[in-house]
Amino acid sequence: MAGLYASGAFARLDFALWIFLGKNSNPPAFQSAFQYFLILVLGFGVAWLTIDITRPVLKVLIASALLLEVIFMPWVLNAHGRFASPFAPSLALILAAIGGFSYSRSEAGLRKRLLSQTFGERISRKAFYSLLNSSEPLDFSGQKREVSVLVCEIFNHEELTDSLSTSDYVEMSNLFLQSGSDFLVEHGAFLDECDGESLRVVFGAPVADENHAEAACEAAIELSKRLDEINQICTERWTKTFDFRIGINSAPMVLAAYGSRRLGTFSVAGEPVDFARRICAANVIYGSRILIGSGTLRDALKAVEVRPLELVRNGEEIYELLGLKHSLSDKELFRRDLFWKGVILFREKKWDEALQHFHAATPGEGDETKDAPLDFYIRRVEQVRAGLPALQWQEARL
Repeated sequence: MAGLYASGAFARLDFALWIFLGKNSNPPAFQSAFQYFLILVLGFGVAWLTIDITRPVLKVLIASALLLEVIFMPWVLNAHGRFASPFAPSLALILAAIGGFSYSRSEAGLRKRLLSQTFGERISRKAFYSLLNSSEPLDFSGQKREVSVLVCEIFNHEELTDSLSTSDYVEMSNLFLQSGSDFLVEHGAFLDECDGESLRVVFGAPVADENHAEAACEAAIELSKRLDEINQICTERWTKTFDFRIGINSAPMVLAAYGSRRLGTFSVAGEPVDFARRICAANVIYGSRILIGSGTLRDALKAVEVRPLELVRNGEEIYELLGLKHSLSDKELFRRDLFWKGVILFREKKWDEALQHFHAATPGEGDETKDAPLDFYIRRVEQVRAGLPALQWQEARL
């Protein structure tokens, strides 16, 4: 359209419109720069809108409204002593709309609409365009793939609802949930659930990622720091904080579109999904912040620092995530190794030796942070030595 306009293809039409507007003197002095700008903006803008918007009725309404504005533009400008041709911009707009509609009905366009309807903003733009530009066909009928599920749950809802007004409670919860979900999605996670009490995201889906466990562990550590900052804001506004815990489990899970025509979504299913929630809840027992399953440690072994907490089922173990590889000081590593040896001795029922190692791993006076899992194990040994039943994973509220 810009080329046709430059060649004078619309000159006679423009002059006829000029006469129609009551200008019987000299021909109009065309403002070429404005015309080219208008043609390009309308052409590319309408093409983008008709491709990006999923509802056909909304596409037609927007394109029609813009077309009417361009048609009536000469009358508006004429009232201010100016003139602009509507013909080239109108034709550019119409052809762009037709092209956009045609593309949206093509295989590529339908793929984009399906992805938008299925995922919306629950995945990052990078992941969205990776799926859009992939040559593999979209298949939501179900596939089994190893992924990592991260659950972040709030455990002091009762206290917050009792001490805050309803509006403050909702505002505080939404601040927490929005900050957490935005952070995780931008770090490559698929937002699977976001309700009043918890977040659940998946790493390694819908875009496959062989480093999903490492990505989940790194995101969990950074998320913990981010939510601590949110807690500072909550303290300033409401003098309250969230008691949040994080659990990660990596295992083969079924990825598919679940639900009905009334309510459906892409999600993950399988017992490992529920086990991620149980791992998250187990933090309350031990006083830890982030726990991971043995599958996660296996896949992220070279990237994280951990310590064991419990053998829970069929020999499977859960671990406390302490940080990324090489992030701990020599002193912290020494205390971690003492704790690890103490856990092994505890499982061998060598109570005195286990207690000796646990006491040796106790933080010194100069250390600012408490070690809740260590305190838990010390109490655990003392209960056994006193002839009382030992605290057990099975007795937990899981």
